[in-house]
Amino acid sequence: MSRPLEGLKVLELARILAGPWAGQTLADLGADVVKVESPEGDDTRTWGPPFVEAADGGNLSAAYFHACNRGKRSITADFTTPAGQALVRDLAASADVVIENFKVGGLKKYGLDHASLKQINPRLIYCSITGFGQDGPYASRAGYDFLIQGMAGAMSITGDPEGQPTKTGYAMADLFSGLYATIGILASLRKHDETGEGAYIDCALMDSQVAVLANQAMNYLVSGKSPQRLGNAHPNITPYEVFPVADGHVIIAVGNDGQFRRLCHAINRSDLAEAAEYQTNALRVKNRGELVPALTSATLKFDRATLLKLLEDATVPGGPINTIGDVFGDPQVQHRGMRLDLPSEAAAAGSIPGVRTPLLINGQPMADPRPSPRLGEHAAEVAGDPLWTRPAAG
Repeated sequence: MSRPLEGLKVLELARILAGPWAGQTLADLGADVVKVESPEGDDTRTWGPPFVEAADGGNLSAAYFHACNRGKRSITADFTTPAGQALVRDLAASADVVIENFKVGGLKKYGLDHASLKQINPRLIYCSITGFGQDGPYASRAGYDFLIQGMAGAMSITGDPEGQPTKTGYAMADLFSGLYATIGILASLRKHDETGEGAYIDCALMDSQVAVLANQAMNYLVSGKSPQRLGNAHPNITPYEVFPVADGHVIIAVGNDGQFRRLCHAINRSDLAEAAEYQTNALRVKNRGELVPALTSATLKFDRATLLKLLEDATVPGGPINTIGDVFGDPQVQHRGMRLDLPSEAAAAGSIPGVRTPLLINGQPMADPRPSPRLGEHAAEVAGDPLWTRPAAG
């Protein structure tokens, strides 16, 4: 079965994470993504250790680079030179999509901004990913995931209430921006199919992080009160957090009254199930200060495996807190084929590991078989590709 975006030509002028994440997602869906790097390469090639070991004894770039550049072809171009600018313009004339994440106005001086490329390819879908968007008082600032998580409120609701505000353990603002950019590109392609028109997509890390505040944003907008850090607790549901057991911790995620009653019976606290002050979720949230310690005294009497089995038998949502190593050893993750091992003669191990895009379409996993490219690996191949040397189809 062919993948849905086969035949789509994407020119990626992006580096670090948000733009490359969008490019990798499109590549996994079947697009031909040509990544244009500076002669020095994408910054993340050096963001290690760890590095993927090369068969010749060197390395094939940092693991970070491979996390977001699978399925692409790499060429190099120096945007500051007429030759580099001409190369990008020639490719843009044939492309369906351009993705870039330079600072606002950063490509205009090279004639590679949307207004310039639109003149040579009016049907081009051009996606700009920046920290703060193309306009507004912060438009000229560089955007970094860590700063955005703080500025957009995410850190104010993450972490222990007695400790520091905390960022997530992964680049949430960058990754969500990459996904929103992908959504915008796909929507624009749908419109392009109808009208033949191009589009300009303005995607900002700040906007994306604010957007995914979701229920926490609505909690503020409805109540007028800024949500606070609750550690692992949920602002709108109780009990929905981490509980200690005799040999570690488990997650208990009760989502309705029936689950709460079954939880209480499973841990031998039927009295809590019958208590008037815990009969509804609203009451449990109101009285969480008394309820959570009572539940904790009960969970501490069990070891992790025993409690998780009791929860499963009672159909109460619960689970372990896995390390990343545990995740890739989990039978469900293995069954779903989330780990990729892509053959590579250049790699010392003979393959480069990765994680597939979490999409199955008609039963087929969306994963490009091409490993992340070496710097400039495909210069000759792209130069001789007839699909990239003629105007984009309407």
